[in-house]
Amino acid sequence: MGFKTYYRIVGDDQGQAPLLLIHGGPGSTHNYFEVLDDLATSLNRQIISYDQIGCGESYVDGHPELWKLHTWKKELKALRQFLHLDHVHLLGQSWGGMLIIAYLIDEQPKGIDSVILSSTLPSSYLWSHEQQRLIRFMPEDEQQAIAEAVRTGNFNDPAYLRANEHYTILHAGEITPDSPECFRRKKRFGTESYLTAWGPNEYTPTGTLKNFDYTAHLHEITQPTLIINGTNDECTPLIAKTMFDRIPRARWELLDGVRHMTFIDQTELYKLLLQEWL
Repeated sequence: MGFKTYYRIVGDDQGQAPLLLIHGGPGSTHNYFEVLDDLATSLNRQIISYDQIGCGESYVDGHPELWKLHTWKKELKALRQFLHLDHVHLLGQSWGGMLIIAYLIDEQPKGIDSVILSSTLPSSYLWSHEQQRLIRFMPEDEQQAIAEAVRTGNFNDPAYLRANEHYTILHAGEITPDSPECFRRKKRFGTESYLTAWGPNEYTPTGTLKNFDYTAHLHEITQPTLIINGTNDECTPLIAKTMFDRIPRARWELLDGVRHMTFIDQTELYKLLLQEWL
């Protein structure tokens, strides 16, 4: 395609299959995964992350034709080939997990030793349905502000912006002075890729991924699969259970009181889970 992808490798090649981390969005960056850096030492294997095209150090805009599932699958295949990742463990958070699900089912790739699906989804419809259910637990005025924005398409109204911020704090995460530096660090978010591929917010998929639905094909994922989510996560227990019930070799870990950024809310517990799994 003529574009370049930024990647980051922590640790030395010890002959073990690396762990490749695939971030969310579309349009976020690898930054938050840096809390997992020391796993390279404890697991004696390389930890690899990258900024997907359209964000961070791989920033591109003005190319709305790129923001389709095909682009990111092609990028993942190219990265594996370039880094000679003949055997690899894949971890995808949120949209990153969607990308893994589609990659495994559509491409049937070789050399995937295991999969970690972290706070992700097999179906945009199911995701939207569950976010709307979570919104019904919010204060009435915030529910109304969100509903009005969705109805009118005006996502700049101050009442909506306040309600959406509260929703984000409740179920996604919050950047505070005590947050890890990598989570607080300013990043170049891929706004165009997010709006084009997903939509204006987490609960209104209107973009090229709005019909994403691999639920009926989850049984085709044959790799050992670890599913991780939190009780307060946008990836609700119903979404996680939908994947757990259909992926043949799956294990499910539900973390109490944890939101969408599971490895930020419970970093040490998350790392212990990965150590045990790998």
